Amino acid sequence: MTGRRHDMFRIRTLNNISKAGLSRFPHGSYVVGSDIADPDALLVRSADLHKLELPASVKAVGRAGAGVNNIPVAQLSERGVVVFNTPGANANAVKELVLAGMLLASRNIAEALEFADTLKDREDPEKAMEAEKARFVGSELAGRALGVVGLGAIGVKVANAARALGMRVFGFDPHMTVEGAWQLSSDVVKAGSLNELYAASDFISFHVPLVDATRGLFSVQSLAVAKQGVVLLNFARDGIVAADALERGLAENRIARYVTDFPKSATLGDARVIALPHLGASTLEAEENCALMVVDQVRDFLENGNIAHSVNFPATRMTRAGQNRICVANRNVPNMIGQLSHALGVSGLNIAQMHNASRGEFAYNLVDIENEVPASVAGEIAAIPGILAVRVI
Repeated sequence: MTGRRHDMFRIRTLNNISKAGLSRFPHGSYVVGSDIADPDALLVRSADLHKLELPASVKAVGRAGAGVNNIPVAQLSERGVVVFNTPGANANAVKELVLAGMLLASRNIAEALEFADTLKDREDPEKAMEAEKARFVGSELAGRALGVVGLGAIGVKVANAARALGMRVFGFDPHMTVEGAWQLSSDVVKAGSLNELYAASDFISFHVPLVDATRGLFSVQSLAVAKQGVVLLNFARDGIVAADALERGLAENRIARYVTDFPKSATLGDARVIALPHLGASTLEAEENCALMVVDQVRDFLENGNIAHSVNFPATRMTRAGQNRICVANRNVPNMIGQLSHALGVSGLNIAQMHNASRGEFAYNLVDIENEVPASVAGEIAAIPGILAVRVI
């Protein structure tokens, strides 16, 4: 994929995106809609892009949310298409629902509500309520132990909120960022392993993406370590808790409650399973925050080539200098910078500044050029083996 800056950027939306976010696209330089042909970027929430043939014009995909399971990231990476998500934009919404999930599980609220609905047909509902309320006696959260697996934007908020409620909190995240560590309450105990966290926790809440390394993170083997009567909360992704572990844990009463935002037919109807229809980020505030964040990211990429919060290419930011900027996505292979610099030199272009960053098998370069870049240069750079995409802006 090669190209120069458009007079008008074209954005196709595949789901309803908050108007507050879409309003950040300036009129006159962007056209936005659900039926835009040859788009420069796609904005998506839950639409399954695996089933679509994405136009060759697409340079970026913005996911208004954190999970990207509905996006063919590997395929797009091979095309040099940058995939953005919005980690943290819905963190408060998910945090609040996790707290609600713990309360639902510990105070038998769902059963109590169901019982209360039956009282309208009783001759003396107040008397019946007083006589039977003991059936719904629960336990308080204060003093109980919560294990938080994954201390990213959501996990940190959950851990801190639980501490504020008087819970003892254990956290585990071998890949925790420095920023996350600064935000995490100093009272949260850092577990040395998952088994240590599982063994110490009355409640376990998962806040990790679903990848090969996290699939079945709570397994049958985990049951042998976890406390009898543990409550599992899964507001991350289906698959984090292994199906066989859940089935056995419920059958043997080792799992007292399973609170999930990803209901499955196998557990629907089980009184110990509190199933919600994927409500984690379903607040007006979260939808707006995600839209604002993803629009700003896509704009900065299209207009300046900068990358922030991409799931497949490295974070790259450089203040503009020079007359034109060349943006290059490539495989992370030796001598790529040398070949790129040589191609620019042969074309008589003087580099004002340059920034290179890599992430796994892919890399990204921003090159500011002091003089005007001829139209032919993008094609010449694209011909270098290992180059995936080139833009001149």
